[in-house]
Order: sequence, then structure tokens, then C-alpha cells
Amino acid sequence: MSEPISSPRPLRPIPRLIFASRWLQLPLYLGLIAAQCVYVFHFWVELVHLLEAAFGSQTALQALIDGIGYKTDVPITHLNETIIMLVVLALIDVVMISNLLIMVIVGGYETFVSRLNLEGHDDQPEWLDHVNASVLKVKLATAIIGISSIHLLKTFINAANYSDKVLIAQTVIHITFLLSAIAIAYTDKLMSHGPASSH
Repeated sequence: MSEPISSPRPLRPIPRLIFASRWLQLPLYLGLIAAQCVYVFHFWVELVHLLEAAFGSQTALQALIDGIGYKTDVPITHLNETIIMLVVLALIDVVMISNLLIMVIVGGYETFVSRLNLEGHDDQPEWLDHVNASVLKVKLATAIIGISSIHLLKTFINAANYSDKVLIAQTVIHITFLLSAIAIAYTDKLMSHGPASSH
């Protein structure tokens, strides 16, 4: 006969209060969801401007030029390859930041606040199967590198409108992000394999 499953011992008032304080993070994640909505709106505004400019709208074209900070001595009367590339990279940048927000919102809530109980759900993200603080940290670092790469590419394509100081600074910052991500991944690998190697 199997032993009855004992119910968990109730927490004392102070530990219960400390444990319940994790719910203070809920408004933060709700705020990030609101920020996600702003990014979605911004994405569609830029996409509509791109489509309108493709059909000859000078107002939309000027909005795109102002948005990407593109400057040239020759008046621009129609879309060119450089403008299209910069706008598309800006849209990709929005998507990557949106992905970063999703990772922070979903992964952070699952890790630090409460379980989402998505086991068996058809739409459960693959990476959420094994998410924890270390995995989330590495994934966020990788996502930040991707975003930094897009920014650096946009800067190099539009390099004529930036000083050498800005170009060098952005390159150094990107390399710093890259080295930081490598250090985080290596540290995580050491920590995850440390106990096993000690046996």
C-alpha cells in the first residue's frame, strides 16, 4: 500500500511574504507587453511607409529618409537600393528586439514568477522546455549580439553620414557584446559541468 502524499508544510509569515514578493515583477512584464505593442505599431507604420514610397508617395519617402537618418547631396525622388536596405534592416531590427522582449517576458515569468503550465501545448516554444536562469541569460546575450550586428550593418551601409569616431565606437561596442556573450556561455558551461567532473 502506497504512503499518502503529505501536503507541503505551510510557510511562516516572513518566508511567505518574501516568496510572494515575486509577484511584484508582474507589472514589469505587463509593461514589457505594452512596449511590445508599441514595437508592433512602429513596425506597421514603417512597413506602410515603405509600400507607399514604392508606389511613388513622396511624403512616405521623406518619412523613411528622416526615419533612417539617410542624407545625400543629391535630391532623392524615388526609392533606391540603399534606402530599401536600410528600411528592411530597421524592420528586422524591430523583429529581433520583439523576439528579445518575448524571451524576457515568457522566460522571465516562467523562471522567476510562476509556471505557465504549457507542457503539451501545441504552441509551446521549443526553447521553453529547458529554460532556466542560465539558459535565459545565454539566449538574451545571443539575441543582443544579433541586434547589435543589425545596428552595425545599418551604420556601415550609411557610413557617409557618420564620423569615424562613431564607426569605431559602434564596432568596439559590438566586439564587447560578442566577448561578453562568449564569456557568459563559457562560464555557464563550466558551472553546468563542474559538479559532474568532480566525481
